[in-house]
Amino acid sequence: MEHKKSPDGGWGWVIVFVSFVTQFLCYGSPLAVGVLYIEWLDAFGEGKGKTAWVGSLASGVGLLASPVCSLCVSSFGARPVTIFSGFMVAGGLMLSSFAPNIYFLFFSYGIIVGLGCGLLYTATVTITCQYFDTRRGLALGLISTGSSVGLFIYAALQRMLIDFYGLDGCLLIVGALALNILACGSLMRPLQISDCPLPEKPAPENVPDRYSIYNEREKSQEESINILEKNCSNEAKCKGALANGDCKQENLHKSPTTITHTKEPETYRQKVAEQTYFCKQLAKRKWQLYKNYCGETVSLFKNKVFSALFIAILLFDIGGFPPSLLMEDVARSSNVKEEEFIMPLISIIGIMTAVGKLLLGILADFKWINTLYLYVATLISMGLALCAIPFAKSYVTLAMLSAVIGFLTGNWSIFPYVTTKTVGIEKLAHAYGILMFFAGLGNSLGPPIVGWFYDWTQTYDIAFYFSGFCVLLGGFILLLAALAPWDMCKKQLPKPTPTTFLYKVASNV
Repeated sequence: MEHKKSPDGGWGWVIVFVSFVTQFLCYGSPLAVGVLYIEWLDAFGEGKGKTAWVGSLASGVGLLASPVCSLCVSSFGARPVTIFSGFMVAGGLMLSSFAPNIYFLFFSYGIIVGLGCGLLYTATVTITCQYFDTRRGLALGLISTGSSVGLFIYAALQRMLIDFYGLDGCLLIVGALALNILACGSLMRPLQISDCPLPEKPAPENVPDRYSIYNEREKSQEESINILEKNCSNEAKCKGALANGDCKQENLHKSPTTITHTKEPETYRQKVAEQTYFCKQLAKRKWQLYKNYCGETVSLFKNKVFSALFIAILLFDIGGFPPSLLMEDVARSSNVKEEEFIMPLISIIGIMTAVGKLLLGILADFKWINTLYLYVATLISMGLALCAIPFAKSYVTLAMLSAVIGFLTGNWSIFPYVTTKTVGIEKLAHAYGILMFFAGLGNSLGPPIVGWFYDWTQTYDIAFYFSGFCVLLGGFILLLAALAPWDMCKKQLPKPTPTTFLYKVASNV
């Protein structure tokens, strides 16, 4: 299968729209989980560190499984993966409404919903990159704002649903809304064609000459025929037994079929030999694909910028993700009164993340802007903003920092762009899956670490100093790797030699 040339428009804008809606529906609740986090603290009475695992798993599990998600999208396509994942997200949200304890939520909300979101994210990003080339930064910025707009709306929506229907009713309604992902998935038309005609069905007598790609052909055929000769000898014995009248009555009823097979032993042997060759080629193809995957992974990590990129994304998610989950509790711990809340802090983060994704995505399309340095600048600024959170003791200062952090979190829109420029579009799905694995690891560890810091010190100050240090460290490591003479972004890795496999469909003759 070969990809068509990216149209940079046309049906691609439909892809952008449905991808936007998909990310809006699937990430709205997990990103606005800070509203549910406070309710779960009161409902189950667990510590902040343990309760934070629910939200961190929902954001981290899907990213941890990104290599698997990328493999699923590459194997089955974006459309079936999106439809299947829509069922997962909706089912996990509805199942969470029946949670008897926090451990049940780890599975229903953290694992099921998180894995579904990971599959959906990989599918939407991959198919958008296929449809766009020159406008890829804008397209990725548009679709990634879906999750941010979802965070903005779902923060207020879930609060309103909890007030009217309770926590359980809120999760049921949000889960029902997620079923609209199925309609979005049905519109994700794949941009793929096959330039090769379908293989013809060969005659059984021509099979040995067509399977010449492997050197083991003659040996395999001899092995197959030896097995068949044993079967034929058993049939001959049965035939002799019939002549002597020694065969049982039940074998007498089978004798016409047995005689029919013995009349054409060569044809029967060739048909089974054909099936044997097909199975061996299929197994060798799978093994070759596995070896190619491992070889490509090793070649990716030889790129210094890519190696620094996975360290940076890991540290960024350890330090940068906790504010969106814990900012509401930070305000409550700072004794900020609810009357002062003009807008939920999570909603501020969400709307500014949408603005950041859109503006940063537009900036990434300018040729005079180095997207890698732009990404590094957002990391360093994010680290400084996190270190300033302990000094914010009022709603106004917390709201300002939430806006800054939300805008800088919008660098997610240019991250696929940076990855593409680093490894090339051919290896995007593979490289992006690896990087999202480390991002998921950071998402899973960040909020519990911050919660444990609070349980230990009864303040968030040390926790956010730690978060800011992590993000700053990742930014400086990536900056050093990107500077000359170590800049490998413009040096494309050599393409692996494609492996050709030939199969033939078994003849029904």
